[in-house]
Amino acid sequence: MVVGHDAGAPVASWAALVRPDIFRSVTILSSPFEGAPSLPFNIANGAVPPPRAPTDDELDAELAKLTPPRKYYQNYQRTPGANENMLHAPQGLHDFFRAYYHFKSADYKGNKPHPLKARTAEEMAQIPTYYVMERNKGMAETVAPMMPSAAEIAANKWLTEAEVEVYATEYGRTGFTGALQGYRVRRGSNPKSLAELLTFSGRTIDVPSMFIAGKSDWGVYQTPGAVEKMQTSACTHMVGFHLLDGAGHWVQQEQPEQVSNLLVEFLRSQA
Repeated sequence: MVVGHDAGAPVASWAALVRPDIFRSVTILSSPFEGAPSLPFNIANGAVPPPRAPTDDELDAELAKLTPPRKYYQNYQRTPGANENMLHAPQGLHDFFRAYYHFKSADYKGNKPHPLKARTAEEMAQIPTYYVMERNKGMAETVAPMMPSAAEIAANKWLTEAEVEVYATEYGRTGFTGALQGYRVRRGSNPKSLAELLTFSGRTIDVPSMFIAGKSDWGVYQTPGAVEKMQTSACTHMVGFHLLDGAGHWVQQEQPEQVSNLLVEFLRSQA
């Protein structure tokens, strides 16, 4: 089995789609897999191509018109200044990571995700600012007000202060650029990337698959329609879809026992 969380979810999904002979089952965590892109069909005979979703740049242009103006976090992560903003966060790296992890977890009670109707600025503006940011703020400024209290930190069993310090120390040593490159190359509208993915148009994930996410994770719904595509067309043999209580975006950290049990049960069922 191949298992991927967040940015690892499409890696695991594509691995299972392209090489089912090697990856005989797949578990997708937190980020739904929409499937291979579709080739326009029969357009030479007058068929109308299916409408495409707006690109991140087009979405950003519409988000900028809102009050207050907003921006899509993936476009922010691609900017040259993103590394400096987070690496030299005014609150320090330790507090930056603590607030960031808190903000996207089930501990932050403002996380009440639900399906969105479409990938429009008005719909996307319902998502908290760690995904649809205020236009004049970097990520450091975005998460600073969400710093948990000393009592909340002391009560946190899934992310200790020592563990936060590992993140702060390592990113302080390496910077964020290596991680941010993933956002810079992973653009759905990039012609070279799209041409490569279109090679697999019409292919599906046919090995047994499972999806796990936190019930408080907006990542499940940040791409409207992705969950439905994953369940109805991208995966032809999805044997489990689980949204776990008491977990946000860090489902394997917030609820490790539940995730581990689901993985073991899935593997046993495929033995």
